[in-house]
Amino acid sequence: MRGATGALGALGAGVLAFGFLCSSVWAQGRGGVASFPAQQRDLADPAVVARGRATYDTECRFCHGADLRGGERGGSNLLRSALVLNDLEGEAIQKALQGTHKDRLSAGGVSADDLKALAAYIHSILGSAPGQGAPPPGPAVELKVLVGDAAAGERYFAAKCASCHSVTGDLKGIGRRDLPPAQLQNLWVAGGRGAGPARGGRGAGPAAAAPMTTRRETTVIVTMPTGQKYEGRLERIDDFMVTLTQADGTPRSFRRNGDVPKVDVRDPLEAHRNLLPVYTDKDIHDVTAFLAGVK
Repeated sequence: MRGATGALGALGAGVLAFGFLCSSVWAQGRGGVASFPAQQRDLADPAVVARGRATYDTECRFCHGADLRGGERGGSNLLRSALVLNDLEGEAIQKALQGTHKDRLSAGGVSADDLKALAAYIHSILGSAPGQGAPPPGPAVELKVLVGDAAAGERYFAAKCASCHSVTGDLKGIGRRDLPPAQLQNLWVAGGRGAGPARGGRGAGPAAAAPMTTRRETTVIVTMPTGQKYEGRLERIDDFMVTLTQADGTPRSFRRNGDVPKVDVRDPLEAHRNLLPVYTDKDIHDVTAFLAGVK
């Protein structure tokens, strides 16, 4: 009986593994990732997709770019647009085109069939992308990111960034650095970290690798119930433990029980992370245009 149970268990595990493999292969064959709903749909007929691409090239490409990530007029990135990702069969896309975008389309208008084909084309790009928000496969496209309003970018910088950064201090001459515009944009959005080579641009040489600002580490102060404090570079923190390295290299770990001991984390990039869900594409383009002119 034990042998039969073991055999059934092995068979069940094999079936589950096979099912997972099939679902993974199915998702990969479609070019997507199984966890992204926008990439788990049956694509339209190729003829409909081709018709939609023709409509996109005529009506949308100039604003939203050759690969849907934004064009010369600073249009939004459709690959991470909530409207596009939540759209099922073109209903949300058509509503936007017939509403806020109506005056931007050709004078003769766009037929309902063309709008439906356009939505099918956009979803086909999402379905072929290697990950949500990633560009579709094919030749690299040079992104034109210097399309913003530098004056608006200066105002945004003064309101959101000037408390920590200065164009006469840590950002002095940033526009003179040997940075492709897309890399400059990545650099300031990431707070000076994670700004790799721009897609379609050059690799990061010594000048390109120069930090946007002095790279400070995330530190932590642990205050014990007795009042004694331990401070150092934060190595790890969760609900149960905090680990730090003191200035002399000594590692220290402390168990956590609710608010005991008191833990004060000081992260120099916290302000940048807080802005990530707030930025609009226009804000990003505007600030990039402003920084590119800081010579």
